[in-house]
Amino acid sequence: MTHEPRRQPVVIVAGLVLLLFVAGARAAQDKLPASIPDAEFWSLTERLSEPNGTFRSDNLLSNEMTVSAVAAQLAARTKPGSVYLGVGPEQNFTYIAAMRPRIAFITDIRRGNLHLHLMYKALFELSADRAEFVSRLFTKPRPAALTEKSTAADLMTAYWDIQTSAEAVYKTNLQAIKEVLVKKHGFPLSADDLSGLEYVYHAFYWFGPAINYSSSSSGAIGGRSTYADLMMTVDETGTERSYLAAEDNFRFLKTMHSKNLIVPLVGDFAGPKALRAVGDFVRQHRAVVTAFYVSNVESYLTRGGVWPTFCENVATMPLDAASVFIRPSMSVLVIRGGTSSPPIAVSGAGVPVSGRAGTVIVMRSGPTRSSVRTSTFGAIAEEVRSCR
Repeated sequence: MTHEPRRQPVVIVAGLVLLLFVAGARAAQDKLPASIPDAEFWSLTERLSEPNGTFRSDNLLSNEMTVSAVAAQLAARTKPGSVYLGVGPEQNFTYIAAMRPRIAFITDIRRGNLHLHLMYKALFELSADRAEFVSRLFTKPRPAALTEKSTAADLMTAYWDIQTSAEAVYKTNLQAIKEVLVKKHGFPLSADDLSGLEYVYHAFYWFGPAINYSSSSSGAIGGRSTYADLMMTVDETGTERSYLAAEDNFRFLKTMHSKNLIVPLVGDFAGPKALRAVGDFVRQHRAVVTAFYVSNVESYLTRGGVWPTFCENVATMPLDAASVFIRPSMSVLVIRGGTSSPPIAVSGAGVPVSGRAGTVIVMRSGPTRSSVRTSTFGAIAEEVRSCR
């Protein structure tokens, strides 16, 4: 009587091969640091950066009312544990919270943006939850009714009418920010850096949740999307997605900041060093750039005739087929009360439709809700192939 040959060893070997493959993939991913020591964090900030540059505005706040819609799509198309690149102010936090990277680099031509992100870093580390964070950001006393379940709209509405605390409280908060950075982390901030920190923090103290993109340059509020508006944005399902929309978002960002994994840099996208240096860091850690938020910087690079240099810089980075540019450049329509009124539960976002600017409205409450079209995600590797 004959017997079929045993196949179990083949199955076992195949299983071992699969396990080794998975382990190898994880090992490659694990080359990204779980945390960065303070001295190395500051060294990265200095070594990878370029000299301070200029821009036409301070950019203390974004003006992209589509941030939640973009974040929803970003979360759906990227995997956690990757590398994020960005530019500009707080919208980066919403995208970081959406895609949950292992490390993030935020590069901006102005050192003032580095000061802004150092301020945010300290506030995240000082604050136990979102309500305390907003209290410190705007130097306003915390309302008793806010809880972990409060929405971003709840937060913004609660703080909108609360009177700003006295200047003495602002100075105490500012000192706490400096102590986190200088004493706790040991960052050797220059006198100019400390002055820059004070400048950006005072703007949030002075304008409160009504601060907008141009407040620090115009000295006024109103007429543009406010901080409150941006935090209350929703995706096409009516779900808030800003970094203050949920306690889990805040905790993730707080952890990243505590581990020095959100690294602010100074650099020109068409400069000779910063972007290439970030690419070298990512390559040395056997990772790839998964998402690169470029805002509308490319329009300025094109006007200046240096977009090809930017393209060459990006082409040197480690990329794969899933790597995407994030470009939420859109027309915006905001519906709300007057500048003295609390935020109302209506926001709007317009997006390019077949090459034309279109406008849509999103009702956060009421009998109807229209959909939001999200911005375009560009395949980085494909777009920069000719620039290699």
